Amino acid sequence: MAYDISKVDVWAADVPNQAGVLARMLEQLFEAGAQLDFMIARKVTEGISRVFLSPISGAKVQKVASAKGMSKATGLFSVRVEGPNKAGLGARITSAIARKGINLRGASAASLGKTAVFYFALECEEDRKDAIKAVRNALAK
Repeated sequence: MAYDISKVDVWAADVPNQAGVLARMLEQLFEAGAQLDFMIARKVTEGISRVFLSPISGAKVQKVASAKGMSKATGLFSVRVEGPNKAGLGARITSAIARKGINLRGASAASLGKTAVFYFALECEEDRKDAIKAVRNALAK
């Protein structure tokens, strides 16, 4: 299995940090037809949590996401890497990006059995393009 490396749009929102807010958001997105691959939700302050989701695709899903205060995260240039779960994968990806002098804005990863998924975010489109090339080269070896 080869690695799939792709650009992704991440949507984000600041929401009240209260029980059930995230659940209601996800339920409404699901009811609109969303099939999410990625979610991070974390507390920012006592009253606010920040939610990141991807993909938010299709007019109906985007309408619901917008109604919940979500929008495509501007200034967040994200990449998704999926493929065989191998020891040191995160080190290979981040080292390839670092060798190009590119600073990561954020990163997350998970493995499910023999498959790993790695998301990373960069500061600008040029960094994203350069990082994709660097990661493709590193994982082709």
